Parts: sequence; structure tokens; C-alpha cells
Amino acid sequence: MNCSDAFINVSSLTVQRGDTTILQDVDWRVERGQHWAILGANGSGKTSLLKALTAYLTPSRGVIQVDGQTYGKSNWPKLRQRIGLVSSGISQQVPLDEIALKTVLSGPVAQLGYWTREADTTNETLARECLQRMGAVHLAERPWMHLSQGERQRVFIARALMTQPVLLILDEPCAGLDPVMREQFLSSVSSLMREDYAPNIVLVTHHVEEIVPGFSHTLVLKDGHALRQGPTIDVLTNDCLSDAFNAPIHIEQRNGRWRLELTSA
Repeated sequence: MNCSDAFINVSSLTVQRGDTTILQDVDWRVERGQHWAILGANGSGKTSLLKALTAYLTPSRGVIQVDGQTYGKSNWPKLRQRIGLVSSGISQQVPLDEIALKTVLSGPVAQLGYWTREADTTNETLARECLQRMGAVHLAERPWMHLSQGERQRVFIARALMTQPVLLILDEPCAGLDPVMREQFLSSVSSLMREDYAPNIVLVTHHVEEIVPGFSHTLVLKDGHALRQGPTIDVLTNDCLSDAFNAPIHIEQRNGRWRLELTSA
């Protein structure tokens, strides 16, 4: 299969700013229909890889292809409209009195806190369907100020689904969630991944516990390099994670979920 046939193809991606190398010769290939986790310590390059992938960070060299489009040769701003991004950091941009349904309706215009009367009437059914897919239709009329962080993240995914994205990026979506909210949120993501026409999903995380079974593949980054990648079961090993986090680590699966603990040196 030609590289251009991959859903995501990153080849020799390098990002330098002054004397600092942020990413170095990263190769990463995602086939259509695969769901990936990106794992690594703080400063490993996870956020920079996302920014390069969505054209918010210009590569110094290398190739980035998404859904048959090549960075520098295609209309990347237009493609970006079909990439859903969910991050705990954008929650504060939503007006506190805005109801969840309005937030979802703002998806097609890509502007939080904004919607049109036309969008309100023509897309409301679709918005409720997107909320239903995330198990959050009961939140439709609830103001933002009365939503938990986990509920807000589900609403954000529903908002992203309004544009029928080809790629959904979850950037540390469980940050700030208590254990119960985290499990409820991950359950919603798992349900989405099981849908026949789900977008490719990429989860960026520090925590192996968040890599639920639907994430069949994992990319581990360290110091701007791709340390290891491939099927999750092959990548999440004691040696790999000990190297990635510079600490003695033991990892195991229990009932399909990963558990990590530090061991003695």
C-alpha cells in the first residue's frame, strides 16, 4: 500500500524553533478505521505533534498527510474543519448561561458562544442526535454552568460530530475528572468507537488507564522522538514505559484495562 493510502501518514516530521528541536524525525502511520492513543511524559512532544497535524505548528521538514491531503499542497484550513478537537482547556470559552444544545449547534460555524437563528432551526435535530450518540441528550437544555467537567467533554464531542469529522482528537480529555466522571466519559468514547461510521479517534494522554480496549494502537513519544508504536498490546510493555517515563514501571492488563505501578529500582 502506498503511503498516501494511509489515513494519517507522518514521515520524517521535524519541528525546530531556534536551537530547540521539538520533534525529531517522527514517522507515524494510521490506517483508516484505526483508533490510536498517544502516550508520553510531559515535554515528550504530544501537543506539538497535534499542533503540527492540525497546521497550528509549521514543520521544519517532513511530510504530513491526512485523509489523502498533503500539508503545503492542500487546503489545510478546509480540512481542519473536518477534524474535531476536544480539549479540557477550551471549556472556559463557553458562556456560562449557554445551554448544551446551543454549544453543539455552534459546531458547524467553528465558533464557541455563537450560533445563528437559521442553524438553530435547521440543525437542532442533528444536534440532538449527536448528543444522543454521546449519551448526553438529557443535557440539551442544561446551562453550561450546571454541567460537570465530564458532561462538558461529552457535549464537546457531540459538537465535533456535527461536522461529520474524519478525525476526532481527544487531547487529555480526562484532565480534571474524578474517577466516576472519567469512567462515564470513557464509556461514551468506547460506544462511539463501536459505531459503524465512527471517525478515526486519537486520544492523547499521560495515563494508561484511559487507553480503553477500542484504542487498538498506541504511539509512545519521548523527547520529541517516536519511541515505539504499533498494536497496543505490543507497545505497552514494562521496558517501553520505563524508558518513556524514566522510571521503573510494571504494567499489566486486568479485565481489558491497563494498570501501571512503579517498582523498586
